[in-house]
Amino acid sequence: MKRTALSAFAILAAVLQAGCSDDRPLTYRTRIKPILDTHCVACHVPGKPGYEQSGLRLDSYDALMKGARLNPVVRPGSSLSSTLHRVLASQLDPSIRMPHGGAELSEEDVRTIGAWIDLGAKY
Repeated sequence: MKRTALSAFAILAAVLQAGCSDDRPLTYRTRIKPILDTHCVACHVPGKPGYEQSGLRLDSYDALMKGARLNPVVRPGSSLSSTLHRVLASQLDPSIRMPHGGAELSEEDVRTIGAWIDLGAKY
């Protein structure tokens, strides 16, 4: 019971934080794709280093949901279990911080991606 209540609270908090500054629906198409296009797609497409090293392609919803060579990077319903969110939030090894060699995403963008995942990572 406590775990369910904590999960519900975490999702509510993420939604409230991510939803305060933007009235668009929290979907891949409206909110996530623009973030990925700005910060990630240049390296995570075939022929570029991010894709060649990881197999992770970020230029479409289907490719994102397929994940990297070894595993999915988005676990709908759980940003805490999603490698994409954990890397962007600097919760993993600093050597794989993304965007590699670029400026970190804003806290708002990271929260938005986390909230989107927690809400089921809908298209």
